[in-house]
Amino acid sequence: MIQMSAADFEELVSQALDRIPPALTDLIDNCVILVEDEAPAGEPGLLGLYDGVPLTERGTEYAGVLPDRIFIFRTPILAGCDTVDDVVEEVHITVVHEIAHHFGIDDDRLHELGYA
Repeated sequence: MIQMSAADFEELVSQALDRIPPALTDLIDNCVILVEDEAPAGEPGLLGLYDGVPLTERGTEYAGVLPDRIFIFRTPILAGCDTVDDVVEEVHITVVHEIAHHFGIDDDRLHELGYA
């Protein structure tokens, strides 16, 4: 497993966000991105998780709700990578994957695009 401080990992997440075109990041609405050390109990291999209401499912009744949350899980990503370059790439893929869920893109389409 690659060893990396929480601060260095969070910087990789920030860099992954910077790689996303502003035309897309400007559309992200009511969503926060959080880094957690561990995935939820029972899902140790989970690299990221989107928790919220996708933009495609928000209607006129959508108001006054807590922000959607995107979780990026540090330990599972580090455990699955052999090099720091692998970590950089996996963080990028995971961030894009979870943001895609915010936009309403499902796993089948993400597989087709290479982000699964």
